[in-house]
Amino acid sequence: MGSMHAAVVTSFDEPPHYQEFDAPTKSGGDQEVVDVLAVGLHPRVRTGASGGHYTSTGRLPMIPGVDGVGRLDDGSRVYFVADDDLPGPMAEKAVIDMRRTVRLAEDSDAEMIAAAMNPAMSSWVALRCRVPIEAGQDVLILGATGNAGTMAVQVAKLLGAGRVVSAGRDATRLKALSRVGAGETVQLSEDHDTTAAALAEAAADVDIVIDYLWGEPAARAMMALLTARADRSLAMNWIQIGAMAGPTMELPSVALRSANLRIQGNGQGAVSAEVYLGELPALIEAIGAGQLQIATRAVPLRDVEAAWSVPDGPGERTVIIP
Repeated sequence: MGSMHAAVVTSFDEPPHYQEFDAPTKSGGDQEVVDVLAVGLHPRVRTGASGGHYTSTGRLPMIPGVDGVGRLDDGSRVYFVADDDLPGPMAEKAVIDMRRTVRLAEDSDAEMIAAAMNPAMSSWVALRCRVPIEAGQDVLILGATGNAGTMAVQVAKLLGAGRVVSAGRDATRLKALSRVGAGETVQLSEDHDTTAAALAEAAADVDIVIDYLWGEPAARAMMALLTARADRSLAMNWIQIGAMAGPTMELPSVALRSANLRIQGNGQGAVSAEVYLGELPALIEAIGAGQLQIATRAVPLRDVEAAWSVPDGPGERTVIIP
């Protein structure tokens, strides 16, 4: 067995280190070894490398990464979703399950696909599979100033939303969202009464909420919307995706009795792998057509340790290039 260079996690308290690691070999008929071309450094990747994701096994050493773009022996390119039971793809080579891949055109933008697929996937699956959006329905993105939230604005408009209301803390990034489809924007502040009033005015009657925050901000937003809703018998579908503001929520029971509120999650476990994989080709097509975009920052694999501590800029995703 030969060796390769990889980003190797040896402690959940440290960033990955660039070092030699055993080169992977396939062990099943559906597996292939690819030369890795690009891997997105997503928040989900960071969480997994810290041992903090709910799917973490706690086993070390590990190579992080949840998806990427690679080249097969025949020269063709594929986008792949990493298998949890195999070493991650943040390395020069990776073993992939061909059942979790989509063939790409040779001129496809590997960096863009590696950067955009993960942040777009949550809202794409939410609005295509969990609560299929109907043309003209109104959507609130709670936590819209994060990269996944910004992508959700684009996804909602692309899939036919009427109004997209964007709520987040960063006023500068909120203003920029108008360029990608946002209508009204609401700045979330420490003035809870002002925030509640602004949310109620802009989004009380939305049909769907995509929530990347959870915690107290989401609970306050939920009550503000339900209290001001013109017809509480009309369904409000609340899709919980992220927990940037906290892992738990205290919600009065009256919220569920006094309105047609439906709360559900979207993530690994809530949606089968088959459903996720079935959505990949259409999402790749949208990214390739320039309908969904994100800025990329390419970083060589050898600099992964330094890149790990640098947060992404507004609308930007770091991509590791072996």
